[in-house]
Amino acid sequence: MTATTTATPTAAPQAGRLVATKGHGTQNDFVLLDDRDGALDLTPALVRALCERRAGVGGDGVIRLVATAHVDDAPAAARAARWFMDYRNADGSVAQMCGNGVRVFAAYAQHLGLWDPAAGPLDVGTRAGLRTVAQVPADVGAGPWFAVGMGAVTLPGGATAVSDGGDAHVDVAGLAVTRPGLSVDVGNPHTVVVLADGADLARADLTVAPDVAPVPHDGTNVELVVPLGEEAGPDGHPRGHVRMRVHERGVGETRSCGTGAVAAAAAVRAWGGDQAPDVWLVDVPGGTVRVTLHADGQAELAGPATLVAELDVDLAALPA
Repeated sequence: MTATTTATPTAAPQAGRLVATKGHGTQNDFVLLDDRDGALDLTPALVRALCERRAGVGGDGVIRLVATAHVDDAPAAARAARWFMDYRNADGSVAQMCGNGVRVFAAYAQHLGLWDPAAGPLDVGTRAGLRTVAQVPADVGAGPWFAVGMGAVTLPGGATAVSDGGDAHVDVAGLAVTRPGLSVDVGNPHTVVVLADGADLARADLTVAPDVAPVPHDGTNVELVVPLGEEAGPDGHPRGHVRMRVHERGVGETRSCGTGAVAAAAAVRAWGGDQAPDVWLVDVPGGTVRVTLHADGQAELAGPATLVAELDVDLAALPA
C-alpha cells in the first residue's frame, strides 16, 4: 500500500459506514481505525463484530489510532506520545499491549503520513506505557522490519520460580500430563511452558484454553515453546532459536503474539542460565520475529508489519 496524507480522521461513521484498514504482523491480524480526534464510540460489540471472521472483517483484535490527549485512561508514562494505540482483543476486552500490533500501528501511522521513519523513531502511547518504534533491516524475508522497545520484562516469581522450574501448573488439551509454567510480565501477563519436542507442540489442542493454576487475577496468555538450540547471528555472536504456539486470553490461538515471543525468549533464557544468549529468533506459525533481551531488563522486539487492504465497512451488515 502506498503512503497517504489523510487530512482528517476517517473512523467516525459516516452514513452508517466505517473506513478501516486490514493489517498483520507475522499473521497476527488486526482491523485498524484512524480516529485521531477520538470521535468513534468503539464499543465491545463493535469490536466483536469487526473481528468476526465469517460475517465481519476478521481479526485477532482492533487497533484504534487516536491522539493520546483523547484517551482518559492513558497512563502517565504514555502521555509523552502524540499518538496512542488503543488495542482491543477480539472479544471486545481492552488490552494493555500487543507487540505485533504496535509494529502494525507504526506501519499504519507511516501510511497515514503521521510518521516518517527517516526522521527518527515513533513514540507510541499504550496502556502498558510508552513504546518506541524504529524501522530496521529485516532478519528474515523482505524488509523493512520494525523494532519496538517493549519496556521491562520481569519474572513475578523471581529466581525461586526459575530454580523451581516454574511457578504455575498448566494443563493443555491434547497433552497427557500437567506441565510447569513460568510467569512472565511483558506489560501483560504470560505463562510459558517448555515442551520436549515438536511432536508435543503439534499435539497441543489450543482450541481449548489451557488451565493454569494458580489462576492469574487478570488471566494469562499461554506460550508453548520448543527450544531449537543456538546459531551464529550476522554479527558472529550466538543467538537462541525457539518455536512457539500461543493461546491469547480473550482471543484463542493466534498465528503470532509479539509480547508472547518476548515472554518465551525471557523464560528460556532464564532457565538456560548466565551463558544463555541475549538475542533470540522466535518461529511462530505466521513467520519469525527477533527478541533482544538487554542487561537492564528491557526488551526489544523486531519483525515485519504489513498493511493489506483498505475497507469501506457497512455497519448495518455486521453481525449483531
